[in-house]
Parts: sequence; structure tokens; C-alpha cells
Amino acid sequence: MFFSLLLVSSCTLTEQESDSVTEVNPLPNNCIHAAFLIMDGTYNSELTAPFDVFQHTKYREVDEPICVSTIAQSKDPITTFEGLHILPDYSYSSDYPDIDILVIPAAEHNLDSDLEDDQLIGFIRETAEQADWVLSLCDGAFILAKTGLLNGLHCTTYPGDRQAMREMFPECIVHDSVLWVHHDKFITSAGGAKSFEPAMYLVETIYSADVAEANGIGLVIDWDVNDYPYHQVENP
Repeated sequence: MFFSLLLVSSCTLTEQESDSVTEVNPLPNNCIHAAFLIMDGTYNSELTAPFDVFQHTKYREVDEPICVSTIAQSKDPITTFEGLHILPDYSYSSDYPDIDILVIPAAEHNLDSDLEDDQLIGFIRETAEQADWVLSLCDGAFILAKTGLLNGLHCTTYPGDRQAMREMFPECIVHDSVLWVHHDKFITSAGGAKSFEPAMYLVETIYSADVAEANGIGLVIDWDVNDYPYHQVENP
């Protein structure tokens, strides 16, 4: 697992020790790479819930499980909104494996300063264009929409910010009363405690209902996609 938590202590790491902490084992060849975009202020639940769901596919009977990693603007530690300290596996400028699934958890400033971060928005645009799937959680939809890639597409976000998204991005078709929306390769979702469900849906979409059900059993999730309100746009 490539999710590295920094333990807070009074000790100061030497340069050599710091380098050893940030070493990342290469991903297996036969896996689907899901990279989680993290930054200061990332919300725990929207990072850890889909991370857990995807990581558990390695226990399923599939040819290519989902391998998980984190990526940030630099490899310096980030601090989540709730106070976890995380060492990113990769940075925008590092040599990172091809990203098959880009996951965009919400962060504290997704509705303000993050929208003005050209490097962040450029990374999302370039990576999302090349990825097979893009999953946003909660207000992560805002920085995804800023790229222009959601123009003309159906989407959703955190319930309390849906009207703000309509006003900020009138080209997006924002849905109410759903937990997630699937349009083309984009899955946007409500986030919060409901961050497991869109990831489970993507597992079912990539593999099968049986694999998703088995994944749910492993996570103590009683999974049936028909139990959840969502919207899927069928390709013509």
C-alpha cells in the first residue's frame, strides 16, 4: 500500500532518513493504477473511503486489481483538513506510472484559491484527458469543472454546493437528489460519508456485480447498486 502516514513526533529526521521514508515501491505490472490527488486541506473521508474500496480489489479474483497511490504538487508532506499528515507517493513533476483512474477528493479551498492554481488545474486537465476514468468526491467536482472537461456533461457535487456549481459553471448539468452521476468516463459524487458508494459503483463497472458484491463483503458494505440514487447517462 502506498498511503504513507507521517507519525508526529519531536524527532527531526535527518536528510538520509527523510529520503528513505519517501521511497515508493514500483506498482505491479498487472494492475489498474488509481492515483489520488491530494493537497493541504484534503478531507479524510473522501480520500480514505475510495482508497479503501479500490485497494481491496487485490483480494478479489480479477486479472488486474486496482493499485492505489497518492500524488500532489510536490513530495512534501500534506496535512488533511482533519489533521492527518501524509507523504505523497508522487509529485506532478516526478516520474509516476500512467494513471488509469484519477481520483479527486475534495479539499478545503476547492471553491476559491484552488480554482486559481494554474498548475493544479493544468495537471487535472492533462491527466483526466489521458485517464480511463475520473472520479471526483464532493467539491472536487469544482476543480474538475474548472478544466472545462465537464462542459455539457451531467454531474453532481456536495449537496450544499450544487447551486454554487450551477452559477460558477453554467455549462455543466448539475443534478440534485443523487449520490453520484456517471457521464462518459467521469463519475462525480456527493462525497462525505457517501464516498464509498461511487467507488463501489466504479468497481462494479470495471469488473462485475459479483466482484463488487464480494468487495462489499470484505468491507462490511451490503452492496446493491439499485439501493442507491444515482444517474447514468447512456452513450448514444
